[in-house]
Amino acid sequence: MKILLDTHLLLWAAIEPEKLSSRAMAYLGNEANHLIFSAASIWEVAVKRGLDRPDFRVEPALLRSGLLDAGYEEMGILSRHAVEVAALPPLHKDPFDRMLLAQANCEGCLLLTADQQLLAYPGPVAAV
Repeated sequence: MKILLDTHLLLWAAIEPEKLSSRAMAYLGNEANHLIFSAASIWEVAVKRGLDRPDFRVEPALLRSGLLDAGYEEMGILSRHAVEVAALPPLHKDPFDRMLLAQANCEGCLLLTADQQLLAYPGPVAAV
């Protein structure tokens, strides 16, 4: 199964694995799952780190290289993903999360998240 992780789960997996739930660990530890991160997440980290958010203190380049070294696949942002964002109902205002959901919809991924607002969307989203 193709698994797309939202930005907070990526940060937790890379820096604070103790914050991951047992359900998240089961998804991440299942070798049958193909783990993916989005360029949107690296962009989000860069933007929010620049705003000095305490939960986004990691260097984006180090996060990216660490994820690639750990076997994650990187997903770029394509115009079809942007078109899909326009089709989403306005349940969540965060543009990064909306892009992640659009990518999951377009690419046949399951989006893992702990974000209750994202879980309000129909589609391939799972709570962890």
